[in-house]
Amino acid sequence: MFLSAPSVTISEEHKGCVSGNDTKNSRTTGTDEGVIEDVFGDEDDHDIRYKTLSWPFVAAFMIAEIVSNGMLTLPNAMAVVGIVPSLVLTIFLGVFALYTAKLLIDFKLNHPEVHNMGDAGFILFGPVGREILSFGTIIFAVFAVGSELLSGQLALSTLSNNGLCAIALLAIFSAATFLLSVPRTLGSLNWLGVLSAIFITICGILAMIGAGANPVPDRMIVATVPTSFYEAFLAITGPVFAYAGHFMFFIIISEMRKPEDAMKAAWLLQGFSTVFYAVFSVVVYVYIGSTVASPALLSLPPVWAKITFAIGMVNFLISGALYAHAAAKLVFFRFFRHSRHVYSHTTLGWTIWVLLCFAAVAVAFVFATAVPIFSYMTGITASLFASWYTYGIAGFFWLHDAFYLGGGGLAALKRRWIGTTLASSTVFAGAFMCVAGTYVSIKLIADAYRDGLVGRPFTC
Repeated sequence: MFLSAPSVTISEEHKGCVSGNDTKNSRTTGTDEGVIEDVFGDEDDHDIRYKTLSWPFVAAFMIAEIVSNGMLTLPNAMAVVGIVPSLVLTIFLGVFALYTAKLLIDFKLNHPEVHNMGDAGFILFGPVGREILSFGTIIFAVFAVGSELLSGQLALSTLSNNGLCAIALLAIFSAATFLLSVPRTLGSLNWLGVLSAIFITICGILAMIGAGANPVPDRMIVATVPTSFYEAFLAITGPVFAYAGHFMFFIIISEMRKPEDAMKAAWLLQGFSTVFYAVFSVVVYVYIGSTVASPALLSLPPVWAKITFAIGMVNFLISGALYAHAAAKLVFFRFFRHSRHVYSHTTLGWTIWVLLCFAAVAVAFVFATAVPIFSYMTGITASLFASWYTYGIAGFFWLHDAFYLGGGGLAALKRRWIGTTLASSTVFAGAFMCVAGTYVSIKLIADAYRDGLVGRPFTC
């Protein structure tokens, strides 16, 4: 059973911290103590309407953007640390991510004006918090786009037997990603979210079938593997960041018709992802053994690799578009929130929007091709930002609302000591993942340079 955040009531001394924007399109919270902005307000007379998503489509979006590349790294993590610790960690982190999703959603319901992590950062830490969390969201989203582009390029290379230069394939996949990111509302992409979730599920199922039909002879399967802290944490970054998608939750929930249904989507997401991750990693590892690659599809026979990459490519494409869409929308709303360019089909609005979507994909493309250590840098960005967005910062959400809403202060934190302990532990867990993950990622880069594994930029 999860501890709910306090119901929304804004104390007099805290009203000034709720939002840094004007009060246009505001709505009441149901209390007489204050007025809180809604992100979009009343959309009846708007040309572009955002609040159209129902919770099943939100769940599909969440599954599409989370159950993607992360799933394909899990069997390799199991090979490094053993089947038992990896499986326990995968299940524990799934439950932990559900708990932090609950805290995040409660914070969103208590603060309807929050559209993204930057808005949440303003409420928690003021203007500095807004800039740091907004910047982190954009950087993480762009690197996530780059990661999906590389997965798409790998899929195209596998399907074409490396018949075309990798940069050309990356450019083709980038162009398709950009086109899918352009629609202004997530409601315009809802069926693509469903399609993406379905295809990545089919990809995983076929990968398990392919592994089972072609088991590796004399494979090694172990329950636990003695290893160093560096090797162990390097392996478990897979399970840790396989659930890293919470940074988009505020943006997605803001476009729901009924945000109070968001927890239904979170239950479906975490229930599905935890079970699917556990089954997928165990089955693939059992049939392939300790030699399983990352991504796991590369360990399948050529025909099965092509089939699974062809199906998984749909998810890589749509997930990349969602990440680019999220990065562009954060910047767009930062400058145009509550202006007619958000709600109407204006030339300036559409021009800036298309340019932002293009910039998100273009920067990701340049990073993926020009930075030889891009895949390693993705690990650093995940450590710096995903550790907080998925885990640590949720503890701050609960502590903030327990302290301020209702004016309970320290007395409220002491009275609700179980929730306070859990939230504080969540903050410390996020901090540990951030520091340890960053250390491991930096050491991995140093080792890659030492061993001559770093390639050259703009090469096929």
